Amino acid sequence: MPIELSRDSFKELSETAAVPAYDPLKLTAGIVHFGVGNFHRAHQAVYLDDLFNLGLDQDWAIVGAGVRPADEGMRQKLKSQDWLTTVVEQEADASTARVTAPMIDHLPIGDTAAIIAKLADPAIRIVSLTITEGGYYIDPATQRFDPAHPDIAADARAPASPKTVFGLILAGLKARRSAGIAPFTVMSCDNIPGNGHVTENAVVGLADLSDPELAGWVRSNVAFPNGMVDRITPATGDRERNLLADKFDISDNWPVFCESFRQWVLEDKFPLGRPALEKVGVQFVPDVAPFELMKIRILNGGHATIAYPAALMDIHFVHEAMENPLVRGFLEKVEREEIIPIVPPVPDTSLDEYYALIDRRFSNPKIGDTNTRLCLDGSNRQPKFILPSAADRLKAGQSVTGLALVSAFWARYCYGETESGKPIAPNDPSWTRLTTEARKAKADPRAWLAMTDIFGALSDNRIYVAAFTKALNTIWKTGTKATLEAYLAGKL
Repeated sequence: MPIELSRDSFKELSETAAVPAYDPLKLTAGIVHFGVGNFHRAHQAVYLDDLFNLGLDQDWAIVGAGVRPADEGMRQKLKSQDWLTTVVEQEADASTARVTAPMIDHLPIGDTAAIIAKLADPAIRIVSLTITEGGYYIDPATQRFDPAHPDIAADARAPASPKTVFGLILAGLKARRSAGIAPFTVMSCDNIPGNGHVTENAVVGLADLSDPELAGWVRSNVAFPNGMVDRITPATGDRERNLLADKFDISDNWPVFCESFRQWVLEDKFPLGRPALEKVGVQFVPDVAPFELMKIRILNGGHATIAYPAALMDIHFVHEAMENPLVRGFLEKVEREEIIPIVPPVPDTSLDEYYALIDRRFSNPKIGDTNTRLCLDGSNRQPKFILPSAADRLKAGQSVTGLALVSAFWARYCYGETESGKPIAPNDPSWTRLTTEARKAKADPRAWLAMTDIFGALSDNRIYVAAFTKALNTIWKTGTKATLEAYLAGKL
């Protein structure tokens, strides 16, 4: 029988996996983290585990928190295994497992008083977030905080009993100010351009609705460093649990499988101090923006480029998409001709080498990442990963044929069935709306672009409208495969 994950089983676990060199029971909390999902446990938590293994900064352990009902399921699974996680790093030629232990508790979901009390604890000096791109209440068209969102409006009416992450953060900051305790740093770990600025705008924007004086204090006293995070981390299912049990003889309720590559670039803005993450590979820079833009446009934009046509052709895994010469050719042509040329220079980085790295990472057959995961939440991801590149090219008087085709494949995907007629399960918070508009767009592509909250000024840009219309009409007329062939031949 596979070994059950627990602190008491470290000796047995060490036969097949690396285990902590530190005693988790001697750690003390310094960070509250909202959104203890797979990416956090493969990224921020791994860096801290590395640091603790060096015997350093063990007063920076993590306390988890969340606001979604699904977060309670994660909490219960992790609690039953002493808050431990098995992280499996997979490359084509090797796989390794490690047990990580930097999280020492997870606050109950819905226990507002307990969360605010922990946020007010002077020992907590950083509050970090991985709440997905869609969790920041950003208007898709303007890319600005939306104060009219019902969740935000509800927290503004009842600031003492908040339901959102930002309401809880604000309540914690208010409690610290009242007690004369210096404010914690708020650190986003999500894939959003200017994620620190976006987080600040959400916290301050919410405060403005009920307490403008508090909003001003937050703006003047709370640090919101920008950061770029990167590690391909698929969802966990029975496939991953079974692989862990079969290969490493470990039973984990919710293991994390990921690639070996990881990157974290941060602005060094931590008034109450921070763990010495530079000792374990985190890069601290004065300005994260160039790194962040590079990653969002080339990697995340690349994911969107391959995911929709691959899904339409019933290709399940990302590495299988990269094995298809049409999909891989589509990615390379869009990247090299339309995306990379408008990415500004990045310090000490070759964009061509970065793209070559991306190509290798997408092709990793061991990761098991799915195109369904990459297709998730297009209504939030397209305005961040694809449409800004199109807008920049149009401003420069350049072609957007490939980028418009990426968004046309998204529209075709949201029709709700693959080219073989297989139904596509709902894959976006706005799925009902998207399928309705996608069905209209089959006859009139401009119906898709009429979603101005997503497309913004592109909806009325003559050149973009023409390129998108031609792309979607071609997809419906000839199919995904023939459309890709036409694009690669320069005939679209």
